Amino acid sequence: MSKSPLDYLLKKKISVNYLRIMFILTCFFGIQVLSLAQNKPLPYSEIGEYPQTYTPEAVVARMIDGLGFRYYWATESLRPEDLKFRPTPEARSSEETIDHIMGLSEWILKPIKGEILTRSGEEISKLPFALKRERTLWNLKEASDLLKTGRISIADLKINIKAGDKINSHPFWNEINGPIADALWHVGQVVAFRRSSGNPFDGKANVFMGKYMGTPAVETKN
Repeated sequence: MSKSPLDYLLKKKISVNYLRIMFILTCFFGIQVLSLAQNKPLPYSEIGEYPQTYTPEAVVARMIDGLGFRYYWATESLRPEDLKFRPTPEARSSEETIDHIMGLSEWILKPIKGEILTRSGEEISKLPFALKRERTLWNLKEASDLLKTGRISIADLKINIKAGDKINSHPFWNEINGPIADALWHVGQVVAFRRSSGNPFDGKANVFMGKYMGTPAVETKN
């Protein structure tokens, strides 16, 4: 028995309403998660003590910690005019560079979690700057912490990238010279850009020691 046009419209209306409800619930729970994260101090104002033994995983984790520390202070107390700054009309602005670093932080984390990469890392995010900063720092912290558990061997990790119907797989070596090195590169750009916009990097953040050598101001979520 064929269905009437009314049955079709009712089914379509239910489907649309279902999608609307799911979208609202996703946004609601996403906001709740971000609110919980905001109540925690952001990681990487300093780097913790180094491990007592050298392992491949501990070395990569320390590289990520160094990236997190540099990113924390490169993005601390940025003003709207700093975020808008771009050295030439063709170049990325500071905020667009920060968007790219956030994408790279996902490329660092997801292979360590065994997840497939589907995004390019080049996207421009509409999130507020404070949330981009939080997400990037927590991505890096999670990646580092996973490597420190002792349950992961980087020799077994693969970078799996979805391209259409295919999955391109690469060894973990590409994680080091790829997104980790690239993110360090772009953090240096943010540091240079903020100096050009009149708000230089806080020199009390000692990148060699991984410590802040002064008295930090009250942490901001800028």
